[in-house]
Amino acid sequence: MTWNNIIQTIIFLCFIGPGIVGNILMFVSRVYTSALGTEKKPVDLILIHLGLSNMIIICTTGIRDISTVFHFRNFLGDIGCKAVVFLARLARGLSICTTCLLSVVQAVTISPRTTMWSKLKPQTSQQVLTYVLLFWVFNIATSSNLLYYIAAGSGNNRSGVSGYIGYCYMLPSRLTVKWLFLSLMAIRDLIFQSLMGWSSGYISFYLYRHHKQVLYLHSYRFVNSFSPEIRAAQSVLLLMACFLFFYWTDFIFSFYIGSMVTHDSVILNTKKCLVLGYAVFSPFVLRRRDVPVAKSLCPH
Repeated sequence: MTWNNIIQTIIFLCFIGPGIVGNILMFVSRVYTSALGTEKKPVDLILIHLGLSNMIIICTTGIRDISTVFHFRNFLGDIGCKAVVFLARLARGLSICTTCLLSVVQAVTISPRTTMWSKLKPQTSQQVLTYVLLFWVFNIATSSNLLYYIAAGSGNNRSGVSGYIGYCYMLPSRLTVKWLFLSLMAIRDLIFQSLMGWSSGYISFYLYRHHKQVLYLHSYRFVNSFSPEIRAAQSVLLLMACFLFFYWTDFIFSFYIGSMVTHDSVILNTKKCLVLGYAVFSPFVLRRRDVPVAKSLCPH
C-alpha cells in the first residue's frame, strides 16, 4: 500500500466521519423524541428515514471505496458487490424522495388553513409511513437491474464490461433494459426535484411576506437582527442549494467520466466526495433549520 493510498484513506475517513456522527445523532434524537414524546410528529419519521438513507449511502460507498484503496479484490464477491451497489443506488433514490417529502410537508404546514394545500398535510405518522413504503417499492423497482448486472471481478476481466465501480463491474445489458431504467431514474429525479424547488420557493416567499407584515411591530434593533422567519428561509434555501450543488456537480462529473472514459485519480476521488456530500452535510443543515422553522410556525 502506497503513501498516496494512505493519504486518500485518511482524507476519506475524515470526510465521512462527521457525516456518520451527524446522521446517527439526527436518527437517535428523532427516534427518542418520537418514542418518548407525547405528540407523534410526522416530520420526525421523515427525518428518521432521511438519516437512515444517508447512513446507508455513506456505509455502502465507504465499504466499496475502502476495499478498492486497500486492494481487497475478493473482499465483496458477487453477492457483496450486488448488495453494496444496489443499496447505494436505492438509498440515493430514497434520499431524494425523502428530502422532497420533507420540503413539501413543511410548505403545506406553513400554508394558511383556508387554502387547499393545508388538506394535504399528513396528520399522523402512519400517513407518512405510507409515503415512505411507496418510496421503497418504487426505488427498489428502479434499482432492481443492478441485482442481475453487477458482478465482482479483477483487473484481468475488464473486457466486455460496460463500467466498473472499484472491484464491482456493470455487465453489458440490452439497450432497451438500459434505457428503461435510465428513463425511470430521470423521471424520478425530475419530478421530485421540481417539487422540492416549488416547495422551497413557496416556504421562502411565505416566510419573507410574513416577516414584512409583522416588521412594524419590532424595534429597530430587532429589525437589524435575523428574525426566526428570515433564518428559516435561509435554512430552506441552504438545504436546497446543498442538494442541487452536490447532485448536479456529481452529474457533470459522471457525464465527463463516462464520455471521456478517464481513470484520473483526482477526478474519481472528487466524484466520491460529491456522491457523499449531501449525505454528509444534510444532517447539519437540518439541525440548523429545525428550530427556526418550528419557532416561525408557532403563530400559525
